[in-house]
Amino acid sequence: MIRRLLDALYYAAGGLAALCLILILIAITLQIAARWFGIPLHGPAEIAGYLMAAASFLALAHTLNHGAHIRVGLLLNFLGKKRFWGELWCLLVASAGSIYVAWYAVRTVYWSWLLGDVSQGQDATPLWIAQTPVAVGSIILAICLLDNLVTLLITGRDNIRAGVTKPSRVE
Repeated sequence: MIRRLLDALYYAAGGLAALCLILILIAITLQIAARWFGIPLHGPAEIAGYLMAAASFLALAHTLNHGAHIRVGLLLNFLGKKRFWGELWCLLVASAGSIYVAWYAVRTVYWSWLLGDVSQGQDATPLWIAQTPVAVGSIILAICLLDNLVTLLITGRDNIRAGVTKPSRVE
C-alpha cells in the first residue's frame, strides 16, 4: 500500500509538471496575442519563469523513478558484484543532498512569506507563491531518494526502472 501511495505521489507530481508546461504555453501565447493586438499585458514572462521552475522541480521524482536522470551507470556496471555498494553510496549522497536542498527551499518559502517579499517585475507576485512548487518538488525528490535507499537496503535493488529509451543497436 505504501508503494502505491508513493508511486501515486510521484505520478501526481509529474502530472503537475506537465500541467505547468501547458500553462507556460498558454502564458506565452497570451503574451504574443496581446502584443499583436497592441494590448499591454504585464506578467506572462515572469509567470512562465515561475512555471518553468515549478515544472522542473515537480518532475524530478517522476523522472528519477523512470530512469531518465543521468546516472553513473557506466561506473556502476564497472563495479560488477560490488554494484550494490556503489548504488548505496550514490543514494546516500543524493538523499543527503536532496534533504539539504528541500530544507533550504522550505526555509526560503517561509522567509519570503514572513517578510512579504515580492518579485521585482511589474506583476509584483508574492515570492512565496512562486517558490512553493520548488519546495514541494524538492521534498518529493527527497522522499523518492529515501524511498529508493530504503528499498535498496531491504531488497537489494532500487525502484529506478531501466532507462526510458532503448539503447541503439549497431549491426
